[in-house]
Amino acid sequence: MSLKGKHALITGSSRGIGRGIALKLAENGVKVAIHYVHNEAAAKDTLEKVRKRGSDGFIVQADVTKPEDIKAMFRKVADEFGELDIFVSNARPEAEAFFQPPMDITLEQWDTAFDSQAKAFLIGVREATPLMKNGGKILAITYAEGSRTGGLQPWVGMGSAKAALESLVRYFGVALAKRGITVNAISPGWTEDSVLNSLPQQVQDLITNWHVRGWTPMGRLGTPADVADVVGLFCSDDAGWITGQVIYADGGASLMNPGVPTEIQIG
Repeated sequence: MSLKGKHALITGSSRGIGRGIALKLAENGVKVAIHYVHNEAAAKDTLEKVRKRGSDGFIVQADVTKPEDIKAMFRKVADEFGELDIFVSNARPEAEAFFQPPMDITLEQWDTAFDSQAKAFLIGVREATPLMKNGGKILAITYAEGSRTGGLQPWVGMGSAKAALESLVRYFGVALAKRGITVNAISPGWTEDSVLNSLPQQVQDLITNWHVRGWTPMGRLGTPADVADVVGLFCSDDAGWITGQVIYADGGASLMNPGVPTEIQIG
């Protein structure tokens, strides 16, 4: 896969899944705009790793819950790159900003979830597309399990926001099809070095052990590199006939039947 000479913006790419995506694209010759909100040092470290992989880019700060910040971020992309081939919407707030059950979540926490996901994606796509030519790639990182279930009660704000995000992917998939721009969502399962690590340690341990014991048929959590590999595939020309889809990248976890004990399912 060669993406040499292309330009990408990945929100939330100073760490975790976003960093994994940035490094994967850099390995394939993509110049990358590294976005961060607070941790400039982490963004600079990611950029250094991008350069070690033979590519280049720049860092850009923005709070994606603020429309004017998003617009300023894209102005910098336009100034630095002049064009954009790949836009990956990945940024999310820390768990404490939204992690409350439906009877307790505040309107501020609810707005934080929606502003960082659905609204940020809406604005981001509309800012990205004027910079894109035929063949542009737009991807959103979602968590489809959380958008269609209700068991993890404190996820209600983010789950609802991700459901709206996935709906936007379908609408934009249609809206941009004639321009040759594809719009898709990638849905990782629980992933190391991600939002999982911002949850209480007991919750982290329970989730990890559950997946290792069999809920994920491949017997482990995902990694940022796993997700980045899928993003890389969707950024290739070979994926040009796929748009408006939510693609699961979860080691088979979404295939499991919640009504049947895992011991019976995995044998």
